[in-house]
Amino acid sequence: MTEMNGKTRNCDVLVIGSGAGGLSTAITAKTHGLDVVVIEKEPVFGGTTAFSGGVLWIPGNKHCRAMASGDTKEAARTYLRHETGNFYRDDSVEAFLEQGPKMLDFFERETVVKFLPTLYPDYHSAVEGGVAVGRSVLAAPFDATELGVDMERLRPPLETITFMGMMFNSSNADLKHFFNATKSLTSFAYVTKRLALHMKDLVRHGRAVQVTSGNALVARLAKSTFDLGISILTDTPARRLVVENGTIAGVIVGDAAGEREIRAKRGVVLACGGFPHDLDRLAKAYPHVARGGEHVSPTPAGNTGDGIRLAETAGGQCELRFPNAAAWMPVSKVPKKGGGSYGVFPHLLDRYKPGVIAVNRRGQRFCNESESYHDVGAAMIRTCEGERETSAWLIADHPTIRKYGLGAVKPAPIPLTGFINNGYLLRGATLQALAETAGIDGKSLENTVAHYNVSAEKGEDPEFGRGATAFNRYLADPTHTPNPCVAPIDKGPFYAVKLVMGDLGSFDGLDTDTVGRVLDSRAMPIKGLYAVGNDRASMMGGAYPGAGITLGPIMTFGYITGRHLAGVTD
Repeated sequence: MTEMNGKTRNCDVLVIGSGAGGLSTAITAKTHGLDVVVIEKEPVFGGTTAFSGGVLWIPGNKHCRAMASGDTKEAARTYLRHETGNFYRDDSVEAFLEQGPKMLDFFERETVVKFLPTLYPDYHSAVEGGVAVGRSVLAAPFDATELGVDMERLRPPLETITFMGMMFNSSNADLKHFFNATKSLTSFAYVTKRLALHMKDLVRHGRAVQVTSGNALVARLAKSTFDLGISILTDTPARRLVVENGTIAGVIVGDAAGEREIRAKRGVVLACGGFPHDLDRLAKAYPHVARGGEHVSPTPAGNTGDGIRLAETAGGQCELRFPNAAAWMPVSKVPKKGGGSYGVFPHLLDRYKPGVIAVNRRGQRFCNESESYHDVGAAMIRTCEGERETSAWLIADHPTIRKYGLGAVKPAPIPLTGFINNGYLLRGATLQALAETAGIDGKSLENTVAHYNVSAEKGEDPEFGRGATAFNRYLADPTHTPNPCVAPIDKGPFYAVKLVMGDLGSFDGLDTDTVGRVLDSRAMPIKGLYAVGNDRASMMGGAYPGAGITLGPIMTFGYITGRHLAGVTD
């Protein structure tokens, strides 16, 4: 039991931040006998994880073993060596590959956290060591009412990727029914039942309670945290570290009662979500921001680099070293009713669909639109080099947008009018007219689409090879042949949605050793100070090899750090 002494609270471990990194560390430490407190500066818990897909990349996991052809430890090691290049770290990779499957087993054995297999291919499955399926697992759906009164503190999902607040599974199977609701009686019945249950939950609870994806992962972690008697103190920001004789002894926090001290005998763990909203650091780390462009992150606005700044006051180092400082995500800005504000829509699915291409301001395609969000984001940055604004436009014709939607625009029968009227969706009777509205080179756009259509009629994309990989095809339309990613754009009117740069979280972060101890300028551990999650530099070195390469390592190293804090070495 945590001790109180006046305005001082005593514990073994203090975790700052309530996403998957912080909660996995807290649960592991508590299960191994330590007294743990979690603090969170926002009024809700869940961090970036609550907005995420809830997918973990764990080579060798038991859920996918039966279908994971070629998923050996050596193959995973080879794949990571190729993907991370000069930033490959033997110690981190070996710890991850050894402890990742054990971490999954631990949480499923000791807590209510459960996972399901997915069919996600590695993003670059053709590379040596990559696999076509078998390394990514997904948090199982969860009934958030099991949180009781704490359900009110569960961070809601990202509004722009829900339908009236209803969440979809990241596995893609859920969405297929919604896309086919007007074509299949089975899908129609599925969608009708889902909507009816959701409306009932809205009436009773004011929010979705059948949570999926990252919301389900956070809810399951939080339920496990509460079951263990760990406090999650929301509205409790960390102000400064307490340093005694060169050791981090605790933190001064601020809340409604004023400032007070929480002392931690074993260590303080920074799990504050990295720096996607630290404007000063972004200007140094993100090339498109450095040249004066816009960055719109769909991560929680509270992820302002607090943990990294706290560590730096104690000598911690956050070197901007990776070729990609963050997990890039093309996003669009969705105007909200009343004007003056907008939501952020991450383009996770529409780019893969046949009949959708992306062009730059010059009206030219610049990448395989069906590659991962990170790869497409990096291509956006490159194609706009030398320009102040980093942007692109998704282009589709009328049959395509009515079948699949585009960005925040839903497929038929949901009307387009509202999105056209608020300026989110651009429309033109011809490609030239659309280009004029969007500010794209019209003649070039016409030439680009004409060139693309010649091969698209045959289901081919010789310029960029869409549909050539298992991952390209996974999120496309399997009913569209011969290529699920490719179709011509030829039936007006034509539509465009403007893309700008966003991210799913920062990759650069604090220097740590394998167990998470923050290192100083001499690469020596700072006593009593740890970092997990996106506060810690990613083992991926700025690369994005597969679905869940953030949450997989985040929970694995949270588990490793929690065990280290408890002195567990077996």
